Amino acid sequence: MSEWKKTSCILCYNNCGLEVFTEGSKIIKVRADRENPRSKGYICRKGANIAYFQNNPERLRFPLKRIGDRFERISWEKVLDEIAAELKEIIKIHGPRSLAYMGGGGQGCHFEAMFGVRFLRGLGSQNHYSALAQELTGFFWVAGKAFGRQYMHNFPDIRNSDFLVFWGANPMVSHDIPNAPLVLKDKKKNSDCIIAVVDPRITETAKLADIHLQLKPGTDALLFKAMIKIILTEGLVAKEYVEAKVNGFEAIQEWFDDVDVEENCRVCGLDTGAVREFTRLFATRKTAMRSDLGILMGRHSTLNSYLEVILLVLTGRIGVDGGNVFLGHLMPIGSHTPEEDPNAWKTAITKIPLIMGVFPPNVMPEEIDNDHPQRIRALIVSGSNPLRSYADTSAYEKAFAKLDLLVTIEVAMSETATLSHYVLPAKSGYEKWDGTFFQWMYPDYYFDMRQPVAEPDGEQVEEADIFIGLAERLGLIPEYPMKLRELARDRVRFGAALMEYIRAHREAELWLPYILGRTLGEELGSKNLAGLWGLLMSFPMKHAEEVGRAGYQVGPLTGEEMFKKILNTHGGVKIGVVDTENNLSMLKTPDKKIHIHFPEMESWVREVKPSVEEVSLGNKHFPMVLTAGNHMEMVANTIMRDPDWNEGRRSCTMRIHPADAEELGIRDGDVAEIETEAGSAMVEAEVTNSSHRGQVVIPHGFGLIHGGQTHGVNVNRLAPARHRDRFAATPLHRYIPCRVRKA
Repeated sequence: MSEWKKTSCILCYNNCGLEVFTEGSKIIKVRADRENPRSKGYICRKGANIAYFQNNPERLRFPLKRIGDRFERISWEKVLDEIAAELKEIIKIHGPRSLAYMGGGGQGCHFEAMFGVRFLRGLGSQNHYSALAQELTGFFWVAGKAFGRQYMHNFPDIRNSDFLVFWGANPMVSHDIPNAPLVLKDKKKNSDCIIAVVDPRITETAKLADIHLQLKPGTDALLFKAMIKIILTEGLVAKEYVEAKVNGFEAIQEWFDDVDVEENCRVCGLDTGAVREFTRLFATRKTAMRSDLGILMGRHSTLNSYLEVILLVLTGRIGVDGGNVFLGHLMPIGSHTPEEDPNAWKTAITKIPLIMGVFPPNVMPEEIDNDHPQRIRALIVSGSNPLRSYADTSAYEKAFAKLDLLVTIEVAMSETATLSHYVLPAKSGYEKWDGTFFQWMYPDYYFDMRQPVAEPDGEQVEEADIFIGLAERLGLIPEYPMKLRELARDRVRFGAALMEYIRAHREAELWLPYILGRTLGEELGSKNLAGLWGLLMSFPMKHAEEVGRAGYQVGPLTGEEMFKKILNTHGGVKIGVVDTENNLSMLKTPDKKIHIHFPEMESWVREVKPSVEEVSLGNKHFPMVLTAGNHMEMVANTIMRDPDWNEGRRSCTMRIHPADAEELGIRDGDVAEIETEAGSAMVEAEVTNSSHRGQVVIPHGFGLIHGGQTHGVNVNRLAPARHRDRFAATPLHRYIPCRVRKA
C-alpha cells in the first residue's frame, strides 16, 4: 500500500519540500510539504511537475556499450572492467592530463562529486569541468581576492533589508532567493521597504518593483562606475566601515576620477537624475543586493562582479544587518584554488586557471580538438549534458568525435549519452539517499538528506558505486583493515577504529569516502549515506560555536547525534546558526578585512568609458543582441526532458520588442530566423514589451530530443564558445550579437 512520502525538488538550488505519492518506480501525485522547515509549503510549477522527470520513458535501466552505430546491453562487471582498462591505457600513454571529469551533482544530488572528484585526483588529473564554472567563475575569482576564499559568497539578508536590489536577476521566476514570490509579495506590503530592479527586460520582478532602471543591454559596468563615482563625490562613502573593515580603498579611488556620470548614464539609456536618486537610496538605506546571470554572463562579467563588491563595500553593506551576509554550510560547494598556487593547473590550450577547483565547460572543445600532446582524450560525464547545456553545441559535437573514450553516467538517454562509448544508468534523485550543499538560509542553516521514495526498475546504481568499482579495478584504494566492515554495525567503535587507521596512514585520507563506502556504506545500504556520516564526524568540531547556537552540546559524539537526526527527519535539520553580531569574522583574509584593490583589474576598470563602449556596443554585421537563456516557469535546464510537462504552452519562443518586430515585418507567431557567429535557427517569434529594443530572448533548456523528435530550439547552438570573459572564460550568454529576419 503506497502512501505520501516527504522529499524535495531537484530542479533548482532551493530544493523545496515536496510530498509524493508513488507506485514502484513511478511518482503518481505531487504536493507541497507544508511541514518543511525551509520552504514551508511553497511549491512552484516545476516542482509540481517532477513526475515528468521521474517517469521519463527514456530512463536508462542497464549499462550500455556502443557497437558501431547502436548500443548493446552489457553487464556491470564487464563494463567496469573495460572502462578501467581503457582509462589505464590512455593515462599510461598520454599522462593524467589526458583525463577529464565533467560533473558535480547538478541541483540536488551533490554526493556524486564527493566520489567523482577524488577519482579524478587519484588518477593525477585536475581537469574538473563543472556547471558552476559555466556561470560563476569570475564571481568566484572576485570572492577569493576580496574575502580570502573563492567559496565565500555573500547573500542578501532579505528579512532585515528595507531596500532590496535585484541586478540582472528575476527571482519571481528564477527563485534567486528561497520562496521568492511569497517573500517578495510580502515585502511589497511593507511600506518601509523599497524593491528595485536593474535589468534591460521588463521581468516579472520588475513589474512588482518600485524602481526599475531599464538600462541598455551590456552597459552594466558603465552603470556600476557611475554609481561609484556618485558615492565618492556626494560624500556617501560609509567612512567608519571602510576605515575599520576594508583594505585597499585609497589605492582605487583615483581609478574613478575621470568618470563622467552624465555620459555613462546616456550610453546606458538612463536618466541621470534617476540614477543619482537610486544611488542615494542604495547608500543610505539597509540595502541588500542579489545579482545573477544578467551580469554574471553579460559583457564585462568578471569586472561586473568586481565593481559590485566595490559598490557594496563603499556603502558598508557587506556583513551587516539587512545587507549582504555570509552564510553557514555543512560543506562549501567548491575549493579555494588561487592562481598563484604553483600546484594548481591551468588548461593546457586556453591557459585558464582553476577557479574554485573547476574549469569552465566553455573551453572544453578547444582542450579536446587540437593536436597538443596533453589534449583531453578521455572524459567521464556524470549528471551533465554538455551537448545541450553549454556554449557552442557544434564545437562540442566536433570535439567529442575526437575523444578516445567518452563515458556518460546519467538518469536518462541524453544527447551527450547518444555520442558516448559507454552509458551507465544512475539512480534518480528519488531512488537513492542524496542531498545538496546549497544553503540559502540566514542565520539558521539546515541540511536535508533525501530518502529514497521510489524503487528503481532496472540495474541503476548510485554514482558512488561506479567510481568505487573503477577505483578498485585500477588499484587506487589503499588497503584498509577488514575489521572496519565488521565494526560498521557499531558506528562509535567504527569511528574510533577508522580514525586510528587514518592517523597511521595519512596517504589514505584522499580515499576516505571510498573506504567509508566499502565499509559503512555496505552496512547502511548507501555509499552516499556513509559519505554524509564522514562529513558530520568533523563538522561540529570545526564549527563549534555555530553548532552550539543551534542547540547541540558539542563533543565527540555530536556528529553521530546529527547523523541520527538527519536520518530520521524529513525536510532538513538545523545544524548551525551564524553569528549575526560579527558576520565578518568569517573572512579568511590575513588581516580579516575585505580587500578591494585588485591591481590586475585596474586597466579593465579604466578601459570602460562611454566613448569606447559606444563603439563596442555597435555591430554592423550583427546589429541586435541575443539573450541566450533566461529563467521561466517552463524552463528546468535540461533536467526535465519530457516536453509533455509544457503541453499547451508557448515554452520556447524568441521574444522580440514590438518596434523591432514591426521594422522587420514580423508578427506574433511568425517563424523568424536568427543568426550569430556560431550558427542559425528557425524559431517562433513572440512579440512582447518585456524585451528591450534591439534585444531578443530565447530560453535555455530546449532543443532536447525526446521520442525521436527535437522540441524547441537549442540556444547553445547560437552561442560562440570564444565569446567569453577575458579573465574567467565565462560564456557571455546574455549578450550575443545577432541578426534577425522573418523566415
